[in-house]
Amino acid sequence: MQTIEQFLESKDIRVTAMRLLIYKFLANKQIAVTLSDIENAFEKADRTTLYRTIKTFEEKAIVHQIDDGTGITKYALCENGCNCEIETDLHLHFHCNNCNETICLTEHKIPLIKVPDGFVSENVNLVVKGICDKCSGQ
Repeated sequence: MQTIEQFLESKDIRVTAMRLLIYKFLANKQIAVTLSDIENAFEKADRTTLYRTIKTFEEKAIVHQIDDGTGITKYALCENGCNCEIETDLHLHFHCNNCNETICLTEHKIPLIKVPDGFVSENVNLVVKGICDKCSGQ
C-alpha cells in the first residue's frame, strides 16, 4: 500500500508537513469542505500556505472543486485513479438544504454530454439538492 508521502511524490508534489496534514484532514472528512473549514482546522497556519496547498492539490487532481450553488467553493479528495477528466471522472454531488453539507456521490457518474460542434466543455457540474439521510432521520 502506498503511503501519503509516496502518493504526493507520485503526483510530483514536494512533501511538506502542512501538505501531509491537509491531505489527512481531507481524507478524514466524509463531506466536502470549504477553505474556511481548513483554515479553522489549522488556525495557526498561514492562510496563503493553505490556499496554495489546495490549489496545488487541485492542479494535480488530488482534490476537486465543488460548486454546490451556495456561493462558497468546496473541496473534496478525488477517488483513486481520478484525473478530473470530463469524459471519465465526473460524478454527482448531493447538497443538503438543511445542514448545508455537500457529499460526493462517486458511484453515480455524470454521462458524457455531447455539446454542439465548435463548443468546448471545460467543466460539468451536477448537484442534487434535498435533505440528507442524517437530517431526514432515515
